Amino acid sequence: MKNLRLLPVILLLGIMLQSCAVVRPGEAAVKQTLGKLDNRVYVEQPVWYFPFTTRVIKTSIQTNNLELSLNIPSKEGLSINSTISILYRIDSENVPQVIRTLGLEYESIVANVFRSASADVCAQYFAKDMHSGMRSEIEQQIKERMNATLYEQGLIIEAVLMKNIQLPPGLASSIERKLQAEQDAMRMEFVLQEERQEAKRKIIEAEGTRDAQQILSEGLTPQILELRRIEAFLELSNSNNAKVIITDDESSVLISD
Repeated sequence: MKNLRLLPVILLLGIMLQSCAVVRPGEAAVKQTLGKLDNRVYVEQPVWYFPFTTRVIKTSIQTNNLELSLNIPSKEGLSINSTISILYRIDSENVPQVIRTLGLEYESIVANVFRSASADVCAQYFAKDMHSGMRSEIEQQIKERMNATLYEQGLIIEAVLMKNIQLPPGLASSIERKLQAEQDAMRMEFVLQEERQEAKRKIIEAEGTRDAQQILSEGLTPQILELRRIEAFLELSNSNNAKVIITDDESSVLISD
């Protein structure tokens, strides 16, 4: 009899356990009652529902990484083999819309939208641009085109990353030779610039020396030279030591005692 009394309690606990769904971090959930999808979104919380008429649909709202390997066209008509990573997520507020329009298997839709967007964007660039600093510009344009298609449907493209770009062997060698030639030209320009600066410095130094000599020669007139000679003789005559001063016929002669 005692076990029979506990039976309803056990059944009630079982129904309660089956009537609760736990939405974990990184997930979002919505209720579907008799086939009709509710617009309320549940995030990181328990969700109570009546299991006989209602079910809880959960999906991830974390950032997903979709990696693709495909050939993309270039402006000159070449086919470039590339590995692409697409980072995307569901906007938590638009989970009901995503489930209604795209369903939970939306990865193939993202891949198809990328193929279309990448073909349109990459066809505007040369193959060498995908192997240079313009890669980030190409990635940004592909991302914008994908968001233009998917954002209104509840999917957000966070980044498009072109990781491995494999150019045709002949083109890759040509690009490497061109880049090496550009680096050599830049290095030579740097050396020439240093030599020009050194030559300018020497010219300025030579002009300064010449100007100083010119100023000095222009300032030493015969009268000044004679005055300097007299001053020198006077200084010598004031000395207590015995001395003999000899000059030529054109110079002044000072005889000391």
